Amino acid sequence: MNIADLRLVAQRRVPRVLFEYIDGGAEGEVTLRESTRAFEEVTFRPRNAVYVPKCDLRTTVLGSEMSMPMLLAPCGFSHMFYPHGEPTAARAAGKAGLGYVLTTMSGHKLEDVAAASSGPLWYQLYLAGGREAGEGAIERAQKAGYKVLVITIDTGTFGMRERDVRNRAGALLGAYSLEKLLAVPQVLARPSWLAGFLLAGGVRKLHNIVVPGKGTLPLSEAQSSLAKSVVTWDDLKWLRKAWPGPIIVKGVLTGDDARRSIDEGAAGVIVSNHGGRQLDGVLPSLRALPEIVQAVNGRVTVMMDGGVRRGSDIVKALCLGASAVLIGRAYAYGLCAAGEAGVARAIEILRADLARTLALLGCASIAELNRSYVNIPASWASLPS
Repeated sequence: MNIADLRLVAQRRVPRVLFEYIDGGAEGEVTLRESTRAFEEVTFRPRNAVYVPKCDLRTTVLGSEMSMPMLLAPCGFSHMFYPHGEPTAARAAGKAGLGYVLTTMSGHKLEDVAAASSGPLWYQLYLAGGREAGEGAIERAQKAGYKVLVITIDTGTFGMRERDVRNRAGALLGAYSLEKLLAVPQVLARPSWLAGFLLAGGVRKLHNIVVPGKGTLPLSEAQSSLAKSVVTWDDLKWLRKAWPGPIIVKGVLTGDDARRSIDEGAAGVIVSNHGGRQLDGVLPSLRALPEIVQAVNGRVTVMMDGGVRRGSDIVKALCLGASAVLIGRAYAYGLCAAGEAGVARAIEILRADLARTLALLGCASIAELNRSYVNIPASWASLPS
C-alpha cells in the first residue's frame, strides 16, 4: 500500500548488507531521521467545499515534460539491487513519463541505459578517474541523448556510514565473483538474490569511467578513485564549457552555495543532504528549501530530495518552492523488491498519493500550489518567509 511496505519486501529479498547500504545513513543517522520527520512537522491548510474532479500533475522541468513533478534520483551500485538495475529503473521511469538520473557509479554503460528508457535522461557526473575521464563521459552522455548534467558537490570525503562498516559493505559492492560474494556471509541467506546476480553476469567494471591510457575503471577501485576526485567550484568552469546543456548542482544546503552555483552557470540546484549519508547533523532538505528558494529568487530551477516517502511529501516540497523532487530510497526499495514492477509500483503509489492530496486540498493543479496551503511550525520561524 505504501513505500514502507515496499521497504519491508526489499528487506526480505536482498542480503542485509545491501539493504542497510540503501537504508542507512552517516554516523548517528540524525539527519537521516530528521529528513523524514521534517515533512511531519509541516501541516496542510485545505480549501474545503471545493470539488476537484481531476488533478493536473503534469509539469515541465528544464525543458522536459513529465507526468508529475518527480524524477528518480541517482543511486550508486543499483546493479546490486536487482539484475540490470539501472536499465530496469530507467525503463520504469520512462514508461511512467518521469525523468531518470543515472549515476556515474553504474554497473551498466550509459548508452545501454539510454536505450532502455523512453523518458527524459539526466547524467550525474562524479570525477572518478580524473578530468579526462569526466570529459569522456560527458561526450558519451551528450551523444546518447542525456539532456541535463548533474554535479554533486557534497562529497569532499566519504561520510562515516557505520552500518556499512559493520556489514563489510565494501566487500559486497566490490564483488564480481562467487568467491568474493561468499566472503559476505549474509549473501547465503538470500539465495534467490545471489542466483539472479550471478546469472546476470555480475559487474567487474564501472563502464562509464574510462581513464585514458588505463581503460575502464575496475569496480574494486571505485571508492578510492572517488575519494581522490572532489568537485570544486573551479571544476564548474570547465564543466560549463564542456557540457552544452543545463547543469544542475546537487548538494546545496545554504543560500550562499545556491548563489555561487548560479554565478558558475548552473541552470538549477538540488537541495540535498545526500540522503543523510554524508555530513550528519545538517538540516533536512525540506527545512533548507525556503532559504534556497529565497536566495535564487526565481533565477534558476530549484528541486529537492531527501525523506520523500509519500505524495503528500511532494506537495509540501512544492508548496515551499520546489519545482520537483527526486526520490532515491523510495524507488530503490521497489527495485530490490520486484525489479521493474517494484519501481513501477513505487511510482504508482506516489502518483496516487499526490493526486489524492491535491483533491483533498481543493487544488486542481500542482501549478496552483503555494505557501498558503501549508503551516510552517514555530520552530522554523527563523527561516525566510
